[in-house]
Amino acid sequence: QVQLVESGGGVMQAGGSLRLSCAASGRTFSSYAMGWFRQAPGKEREFVAAITKSGGSTYYADSVKGRFTISRDNAKNTLYLQMNSLKTEDTAVYYCAGDSNFRAIVAVGPSGYLEVWGQGTLVTVFS
Repeated sequence: QVQLVESGGGVMQAGGSLRLSCAASGRTFSSYAMGWFRQAPGKEREFVAAITKSGGSTYYADSVKGRFTISRDNAKNTLYLQMNSLKTEDTAVYYCAGDSNFRAIVAVGPSGYLEVWGQGTLVTVFS
């Protein structure tokens, strides 16, 4: 099974940008559809963005559409989340996750199951 490690979190002023990375090791990265999720303090985990195994299709939560971009480099076994025009409400722990089923990533609920998760990276946005 693949292992996932996120990086790139930090503290940023509102309006700024950050890029998160999720490095995969183990089983073939390209056999997984991938997604980003986040959990703010005191709130449930929520879906942010998803990308198909090939990277050919993406899907975003309405709250980040037009500001965030998910991408992947299968040659480097890495998933990315480019976050622009950050808002204070984007403050959360961000997790990458993978599943062989793209629809499972898009449809998973706050406590739903996906095949593999990273440990998370904290993003803090201040005004």
